Amino acid sequence: MAKEKTLAEAKASSLRRKNALIGYTFILPNFLGFAIFILIPVVFTLVLSVMKWDGFTAMEFVGLNNFKNIFTDYRFSSAFWKTILYVVFSVVLTLLASLGLACALNKKIRGRDAFRAAIFFPYVASMIAIGAVWKQLFEQNYGPINNFLRGIGIANPPGWFASTDWAIWGVIIVSIWKFMGYYMLIYLAGLQDIPAQLYEAATLDGATGTQRFFKITLPMLTPSTFFVFIMLTINSFKSFDLIFALTEGGPGISTTLLANYIYDQTFKYWNYGSSAAASVVLFVIVLAVTVIQFRGEKKFTDYL
Repeated sequence: MAKEKTLAEAKASSLRRKNALIGYTFILPNFLGFAIFILIPVVFTLVLSVMKWDGFTAMEFVGLNNFKNIFTDYRFSSAFWKTILYVVFSVVLTLLASLGLACALNKKIRGRDAFRAAIFFPYVASMIAIGAVWKQLFEQNYGPINNFLRGIGIANPPGWFASTDWAIWGVIIVSIWKFMGYYMLIYLAGLQDIPAQLYEAATLDGATGTQRFFKITLPMLTPSTFFVFIMLTINSFKSFDLIFALTEGGPGISTTLLANYIYDQTFKYWNYGSSAAASVVLFVIVLAVTVIQFRGEKKFTDYL
């Protein structure tokens, strides 16, 4: 009897090892991709953040000097505050625009599918094409937008991408236009999951459209709003290609965000240490904001 029990345990142990091996085989390609393209670069960035290196000479350990240098660099401080400005306005306005569009296009109106496709199209359009078109639209002297503003009585319209004061606002406008279609689809999916019976019951109780929106629609869209808010925030902090296509960080450094600053330190000044230090700072900021958002979402959900 003991011998049979031992054989059964051995077979069970062998089966567990075999199942574990099969499982490891399935996750191995993903783990290798993660290790090669994410884990190793992240570790190397942390190492570079305490090194002085131009890509050619030998690395030199400098401790926290790279962080000290970037925090005393006016270009970094400008990029930091411009990034905060860009994130706050692009996130809030894109969220509101996508929610408004989703609510409007969730109704049964003629040409609804065509409108949805047209609004989503900028998200999949080429970034280079977007940059070329919007630079012409925002052209200071002959652009259609400034011609329209002159036509309605604004004698001196903004310089947009030619102005250090207005360039960042032009970038924010283009960012909202490009990304609102994608997040509109997420909100549409959330709206279509709300049971129609809730609206019918609220209507029978005499609730107005505004009351139904704030008492039913918004609370039921909390998971969608949280996802949109997280994704918008993370993507806005690491935004690079849109700014590069529109202004390349100019004029001057008026639209240089943290991602553009990291690019400049790497490929213009060959200062890999400062670039890595700025990358670490950006990572810490995004991590802190994400943790705060998760905690805030949990408290908000508990409150509801």
